Amino acid sequence: MNRHHLIYGRHPILEALRADKGFEKILLQQGAHSPEINAIKELARQKKIPLQVVPPQKLKTITSKNHQGIIGFLSLIQYYTVEDVMLKAYDEGRSPLFLMLDNITDVRNFGAIARTAELTGTDALVVPQKGGALINADAIKSSAGALNLIHVCKVKSLDEAAGYFRLNGIRIFAADERAEKKLFEMDFRVPAAIILGAEGAGVRRELIAKSDESFAIPMAGKIGSFNVSVAAGIILYEAMRQRMPAK
Repeated sequence: MNRHHLIYGRHPILEALRADKGFEKILLQQGAHSPEINAIKELARQKKIPLQVVPPQKLKTITSKNHQGIIGFLSLIQYYTVEDVMLKAYDEGRSPLFLMLDNITDVRNFGAIARTAELTGTDALVVPQKGGALINADAIKSSAGALNLIHVCKVKSLDEAAGYFRLNGIRIFAADERAEKKLFEMDFRVPAAIILGAEGAGVRRELIAKSDESFAIPMAGKIGSFNVSVAAGIILYEAMRQRMPAK
C-alpha cells in the first residue's frame, strides 16, 4: 500500500477505530500487550477488520518509524454490504448481478476486473476479508478509477456469502474449466452471483458444490486457460449482452 495510507502507533490506531475509519487490515507484532492493544483487538473484532499477528521483522519492512508494535492499512474505498446492494437493485426493478472473487490476489488483475465489472453494469464485487487482493493505490490505478464507482462487498467468507445468496433467491454460477456446460448456455438474466477463481487453482471445490450451475468458457487454442481478468471480461460481457433490453 502507498505509505501515505499507513497508520501506526497504538493510540493513533485506537482513535482511528473509535472514529470509524475504514481499515483494510491491522498487523500486530507478536508478543505486543497493553490496554490499548486489548481495546484495538476488541474493536477490530466488532468491526470485522482482519488483524494478523506477525513477527517484528515484518513490521520493520513496512516502516522504520516507531510503530509500537502495530501498523494499520487504511481503506482507500468505501465498502458496502451484500444485503444493501441486493436491496438497491430490487428497489430499482433490476435483477442484481454480483461477481465473487475466490483467492484472486494479484492487485493488477483485481483492478482490471473491477474496471470491466463497472463497464458491464455489475452491481458489486464480493471479496473475502482474508485471501484476496489488497485494495491499494495500484489496484485503483489498474481499475482506471472504477474502484471508486463500483460497489465492493467484503465478507467474512465467500462460502457464507454463497449461502446468503441462495437463501435470497440469487442463482450462483461458478466458472470451472472442467464443467460440461458452456458459458453461452447460462441464463444470467436472473438474479445472479458469478464465482471466478484464480488462474491455475480455479474456484474451490467447496464453492462449486454450493453453486447452482457451473460452466466453462469455450476455447479454440491449446494454452489451457485465459488470464483471469480476460475471463472476467468474457463472462461479464455475456451477462451484459443477455440483460440488454430487446429493441
